Amino acid sequence: MNAALTPLNVAVVGATGMVGRTMLDVLETRDFPVARLLPVASARSVGKTVRFKGEEVEVMSIEDALAQTPHVALFSAGGALSTQWAPKFAAAGITVVDNSSAWRMSDAHKLVVPEVNGDVLTDGDLVIANPNCTTMQLVMALKPLHDRWQITRGVVNTYQSVTGTGQAAVAQLEAERRGEEGPGVYPHPIDQNCLPHCDTFQENGYTREEMKVHHETKKIMGDDAIQLSCTAVRVPVVGGHSEAVYLEFAKDFEMDAVRDALSSFPGVILEDRPEDLVYPMPRNAHGKDEVFVGRLRRDLGHARGLHLWIVADNLRKGAATNTVQIAEHLNRAGRWA
Repeated sequence: MNAALTPLNVAVVGATGMVGRTMLDVLETRDFPVARLLPVASARSVGKTVRFKGEEVEVMSIEDALAQTPHVALFSAGGALSTQWAPKFAAAGITVVDNSSAWRMSDAHKLVVPEVNGDVLTDGDLVIANPNCTTMQLVMALKPLHDRWQITRGVVNTYQSVTGTGQAAVAQLEAERRGEEGPGVYPHPIDQNCLPHCDTFQENGYTREEMKVHHETKKIMGDDAIQLSCTAVRVPVVGGHSEAVYLEFAKDFEMDAVRDALSSFPGVILEDRPEDLVYPMPRNAHGKDEVFVGRLRRDLGHARGLHLWIVADNLRKGAATNTVQIAEHLNRAGRWA
């Protein structure tokens, strides 16, 4: 256990889901000081167990978890449940870090990536929103660049793992690869295919996922002047999202300075040696907490334009790891001292 942090009673709401199970792994591998774990899941899972630090821990109902007033509750069980229960936990003085979309664009709630804007958190923030996984890895690369050269606009094309849709999507991909037919979560086959369709289409022709990138980036970066447009594509990959990003800056930049800014930013690993065939890939990012950046190059038609390629494990830094990091950040700041 990390002796530098206060031991906490931690509820994980949605502990049997794909992100919830990853949260348990992240809590363990990051040596988060869990004094007592309270795993929460739906009624059909109550009484079952989840494995944590070599022991089987019994799953409880959300009502029971609330009654035991943990220090912090990490939510990953969907927006409807978060909307209903997060305020009840907060009213009991429990800090909630929520991985759903319920509070992300609420003016009353902070949307946080600790390395980027952890300083916005105050003692009064009891329900804290975790960003969309696509936005999260993006702003990790954008932050050190925006601080130096001021991003004015950009184009983001994402290539998103089926794990972003959940276990049923992984099952669909695996079934298709076995040659089996059956109901799926996507409107078309995903094996040997790419779907330019993540989430639901909006009236403006963009999907909800694409608009999350546009709006959430502004909020996290604290700058409404950043203009990003996104095309989100689902690809037959398990375990990582990739992004091809084009940025335009207000100020001139040197490529060596860009590399230095990215490589020195906490949580970012620069993999930019194409001459040695070294560049980020979801296969290599799988199971890791960092964001990987490479394929850096100046645009051919715009002197202040930059292209880069960003990869991260969407279940870890894109969801579970960032949730835990928010709790770590609050713990180091003395919230539960």
